[in-house]
Amino acid sequence: MTETFPGAQQGRAGENVIDTVIKGTVYRSEESGYTVLETAVGKKQVTVVGVLPAFAAGERVRFFGAWTQHPQYGPQWRATQCEVEPPNSLKGIESFLSSGLIRGMGPDTARRVMAHFGKQAMDILAASPERLAEVKGIGPKKARMIGDSFREKYSMRRAMVFLGGYGIPPKLSIRIAKRYGERVEEVLKENPYRLVDDVEGIGFLTADRIAVALGLSPESPYRSEAALKYVLQEAALSGGHTYLPEEMLLREASSLLRCAREPVEAALKNLILNREIVVNDFSSGRGCMLERFYHAEKEVAVRLSQLMRHSRGMEAHMGAAAAKKLEKIAGERGLTLSPRQQEAVLSAVTHGVMVITGGPGTGKTTIIRCILSLLGPGVMLAAPTGRAAKRMSEACGREARTLHRLLEYGGDEGVFQRNEENPLEGDSVIVDEMSMVDVFLMRSLLRALKTGTRLIMVGDADQLPSVGAGNVLSDVLQSGVIPSVRLTEVFRQAEESMIVRNAHAINQGRMPVWNGRGTDFFFERKQTAEEAAAAVVALCRERLPKYLANENRQDIQVLSPSRKGVCGVENLNRLLQAALNPPARHKKELQSGETVFRTGDKVMHIRNDYSLEWHCDSKGTFGAGVFNGDMGVITAVDPEEKTVSVLYDGDIQVEYDSGVLDELDLSYCLSIHKSQGSEFSCVVMPCVGGPPMLLTRNLFYTALTRARRLVVLVGRESCVEQMVNNNEERRRYTSLLKRLAETAEDV
Repeated sequence: MTETFPGAQQGRAGENVIDTVIKGTVYRSEESGYTVLETAVGKKQVTVVGVLPAFAAGERVRFFGAWTQHPQYGPQWRATQCEVEPPNSLKGIESFLSSGLIRGMGPDTARRVMAHFGKQAMDILAASPERLAEVKGIGPKKARMIGDSFREKYSMRRAMVFLGGYGIPPKLSIRIAKRYGERVEEVLKENPYRLVDDVEGIGFLTADRIAVALGLSPESPYRSEAALKYVLQEAALSGGHTYLPEEMLLREASSLLRCAREPVEAALKNLILNREIVVNDFSSGRGCMLERFYHAEKEVAVRLSQLMRHSRGMEAHMGAAAAKKLEKIAGERGLTLSPRQQEAVLSAVTHGVMVITGGPGTGKTTIIRCILSLLGPGVMLAAPTGRAAKRMSEACGREARTLHRLLEYGGDEGVFQRNEENPLEGDSVIVDEMSMVDVFLMRSLLRALKTGTRLIMVGDADQLPSVGAGNVLSDVLQSGVIPSVRLTEVFRQAEESMIVRNAHAINQGRMPVWNGRGTDFFFERKQTAEEAAAAVVALCRERLPKYLANENRQDIQVLSPSRKGVCGVENLNRLLQAALNPPARHKKELQSGETVFRTGDKVMHIRNDYSLEWHCDSKGTFGAGVFNGDMGVITAVDPEEKTVSVLYDGDIQVEYDSGVLDELDLSYCLSIHKSQGSEFSCVVMPCVGGPPMLLTRNLFYTALTRARRLVVLVGRESCVEQMVNNNEERRRYTSLLKRLAETAEDV
């Protein structure tokens, strides 16, 4: 928008700036920092919005940013940074103190403080707040409270202004200021690379930019050490690795730093000496891992070993009785269990730790039901995601919870309440979809199991591994330390489904069969990505809802191997939103970044947020914690308050303000990784080519096994053939297999 107000001018780096006097705060979120201010620019009233520190009436502030046009409130100045001019007149200081910004300092108290200290009042508050007790009516306790509040507010503002000068966005500035308090400048001037370890959301490149701005030498050992740790962290986040081969780590860190190997090697030695990085010998050579990954995998191995050791003798004690009882249960229910299924059930009830793995249609649910009948009411059921837990509940007729809810995440400090001191009360735990469980969640689960608790892990080892670091299910199976049964026989009822038959065919490297009469597996040929995208939209908007007449339209799910491209997650979400939930007068909407959220949209929560509050009206309960992969529907949007309300699982309501909207994404189309643990009536998947690393057999297999009733592939046969033939799984560097081997002698 063209500048129309007096006071606007060109500032640093071509940015527009306005010099204002604060008149008042219309709205402010302490959590996110989003603020709406009324200010004066000359004789004109100007609304300033943005993620900003708190201000008091009368303060003079220079805001950097640009004009925007709000559809309801008209022109606003959207601020990106600010510079504050401290009040220096008697009237300005008194106005600041009496603004209500400082706890315990009202207008009357401000007048008395000013009468006693005059222009020194601000210095007294900052350096010697105990002297406020010299003022009549202010005791030592109130003086401390006023001083603490002043330092908190002023240090936050000073930090945000300081960090803004180095291009740090306000949201990150708030996190940094909360982490370091008054010491922000001191800490960052000494070692800005601490940010990478201390503040979530800040990576090496951001810290490096701050370091350059602060004049830190590129040869600083802090820089090389930070780069090494960053490479290991990124390897965990993007590839699930808990360690990297030493040569690979040195090569990637040197490339990141654009420097020779010698300083990086020296930094690595220093980190090893300080135990921040642990080095181990693997069959392929030396591997380097961050200390927390080393301890996590080691603890998982030790705790599994302990569960095994304390279950010795269980087999002899329970074996014969369990076999007779199982025979009786099968007879009463008209079940014919295969020898492999019987082995799985009996092994589960006679061992302290057990793994059951198999593909679709191999009877895993039947086995869980039999185990529940044998073990009685003391069994707890859990799964990594809300949808997986809900599916488990429906299949077994018993309550199943997410692992986070089972372990009771919460409390003032935001930790799992179930742990060594407060273990789970049941005598057995069955966890489904184990392929999704990463090493840290596994460690938390094991910490919550008291000695003698039985752990039964169920999953499909051929699916994609966990999004988080580690490869728990695969490593446990490969180790041979934990008893396991692999189910391979597909039963007659399941074999009638082409989805099941094709999933197993693909797993064996054979092409799927489609478009048969009465089938549940279809292929629609389209040569270009644009044609495929249009066909996907048409299927979801018109043809599939008619075909699946009795199914919920929300249960038709598009899955894509990639995020980018014409048939990638981002573009298909835009196209599907426009087709399935277009703008309308009765639908409110709110833009966050490049995404528009609209009432009625399908959405997914995309990262674990342990502090985000929820409420359940039907049960009258409240809690905190919304987790990566939770899917819901937007029920309300408030453009004025900039909030979005989402309904999860039919009765869990969560409100998102502007500070956490980046944790929400449209879910008309999901990446196949994000679909893990979920099941849908119908899966639609574009097959139009892409990078070989994204078009793998196990990715394709995972996508197909998400469908319950129907699969529709859209694209080219050559792409399907490419996925079926591409059995190159990206190696995941983990040390749990080694740790389990080391503890095997104790089992």
